[in-house]
Amino acid sequence: MTVTDQLDARAWTTLDDINALVEPELRAAVDRLPAAMRLVAGYQFGWWDAGGTPSQGVGGKGLRPALTVLSAAAVGVPAQVSVGAAVAVELVHNFTLLHDDIMDGDELRRHRPSGWAAFGPPAALLAGDVLLVLATDVLAERSGPHAVTAVRTLNAALFALVDGQSADVAFESAPDVSLDACLAMAAGKTAALMECACVLGAHVAGVRTDRTDHLGRFGHHLGLAFQLTDDLIGIWGDTTTTGKSVGADLRVRKKSLPVVAALRSPHPAARRLRDFYVTDTPLTDADTATMATLVDELGGKSWAEKAASHHLTEALAHLDAANPEAGAAADLIALAGLVDKRTR
Repeated sequence: MTVTDQLDARAWTTLDDINALVEPELRAAVDRLPAAMRLVAGYQFGWWDAGGTPSQGVGGKGLRPALTVLSAAAVGVPAQVSVGAAVAVELVHNFTLLHDDIMDGDELRRHRPSGWAAFGPPAALLAGDVLLVLATDVLAERSGPHAVTAVRTLNAALFALVDGQSADVAFESAPDVSLDACLAMAAGKTAALMECACVLGAHVAGVRTDRTDHLGRFGHHLGLAFQLTDDLIGIWGDTTTTGKSVGADLRVRKKSLPVVAALRSPHPAARRLRDFYVTDTPLTDADTATMATLVDELGGKSWAEKAASHHLTEALAHLDAANPEAGAAADLIALAGLVDKRTR
């Protein structure tokens, strides 16, 4: 077994172990919801189908709660203390997914109908809303004397997240988007919650030091690497692996990071790509295939791959600067490796 294989195996084992810790408390939290919203929420988490029949193997990876537990452990906070923060982070993450799928019109999520496709937009919207409320409630309950600090940490991430999502939507109709603006959008939309995940478990225990600041920067750069990789998957990913439609981001004319990088190219072909973004004519499969080819030929794909690698390197540098506990550090490095190689 190669070193890479060993890291992959460690990462998946770590995710399974932390999910075994987090899921019972996550289920207990969701059980507090009214029946109609509990049905949608449990479906979103992959616990049952749209009729409430239990199902397996369709949930998320649990990356963000794992980051919460491990980052807290990196500064000496035990898992039983940080698990409430991990639950809150996962609730927020799934609130964003429910709302994102509505806004993007994505009909597939994890190889089956997305929340709004299964239950309708109003039900999915309300389920997302209540997950957000539940997240702050759980966090306040589990943070003891540090509840105000913990909730404010989460709320700061939420402000950035909503601002980033707003920019993402606005970019779809904007005639021109700079790379700096697109990176700022990604920092809010995706990196803010990962940064929060990497400090929140420590904050619930009252730990706020230079070490936790570095862990936050670890999460920030890991989040940017994650978003860059996600954007690559959104254009070139395989539906059988991603559980989403091929070229879904292109079909809705999303100005993702590889697209914006390609559009900034001085090559004449950039004008041809831009033409796809200045019309309301529905795009065909042939159109999205052409767009993907143009983004690649104009350097958008290679730029995004290099940028993702850069941010992963920065993330690991901040993790090292945090002087983390050895076991937690090894697990966090393994998880970062999964982000680097993810295909879904």
